[in-house]
This record gives sequence, structure tokens and C-alpha cells, in this order.
Amino acid sequence: MISEKLQNAINEQITAEMWSSNLYLSMSFYFACEGFDGFAHWMKKQSQEELEHAYTMADYVTKRGGKAKIDKIDVVPQGWGSPLEVFQHVYEHECKVSKMIDNLVSIASAEKDNATQDFLWGFVREQVEEEATAQGIVDKLKKAGDTGLLFIDAQLAKR
Repeated sequence: MISEKLQNAINEQITAEMWSSNLYLSMSFYFACEGFDGFAHWMKKQSQEELEHAYTMADYVTKRGGKAKIDKIDVVPQGWGSPLEVFQHVYEHECKVSKMIDNLVSIASAEKDNATQDFLWGFVREQVEEEATAQGIVDKLKKAGDTGLLFIDAQLAKR
């Protein structure tokens, strides 16, 4: 059985993952309007991935005898700048999510809930990858300049 404290913390993370999904979907719409179909595709895939995180966490809470809940999901930004600025925001957001997941691991540890700690380590590993991917795209965009922008857009369409 999952503790109430841990259940509540994971439920907060479920809501945060859904907000992240909306954030990336907003970015996808923005890129589509700007004619960057590859960036739009990448962001839509990222949005779907964040929803999967929420679903996985909700399923876990339920399996442990808790109740998964979704709180109010705040509005996400609608306007963005250059592709570089957007991906810098993605990187910063993924770093923030990593800290949130780390906090969940700390709560699970304090609650002496080894099963939940083990479950959450999968998300920790995934966050390392998401941060690295976002940072890699930022680095490429910085080097590419305007000329390479369309090449990177085409590459991200392959995700």
C-alpha cells in the first residue's frame, strides 16, 4: 500500500506531466504555424511521451492501492520565439522536471517505500536522457545558424 504522502506527491507529478504535455503541444502548434513541420512533429511526440508518463504514474498509484487524481492544469504559454529559444525553454523545463522527480525519490526513501523508489528510478534515468536530448538540440541549433535550421527541422521529423 502506498502512503498518503507519497500518493499525493505522485498525483502532483501526474498533473505536472499533463501540463508538460500541453506545453509541448503548444510548442508543436507554434512550430506548425511557423512552417517548421519537423520541429512540430518532434514536439507532438514529446507531448505524447509526457502523457504516457502521467498514465504510467496513475496506473502505479492505483496498483499500489491508492487513488490517482488530476488537479487543475494551468494554462501553458502560447507564444514562442526562435527555434533555439524554444528548445532552450525545453531544456530548462526538463531540468525542472528532473528536480521534481528527484524530490519524489526522496519522499519514497523517507517513507521507506522501496517499490516506489525503484519505480521512480526509471523516470530518473529517462529524465537524464530527456535533458541530454534537449541540450543536444540546443547545441546543434547554436552551431547551425539560419542555414542549418531547415536541416535540423528535417532531422527532427524522423523521430
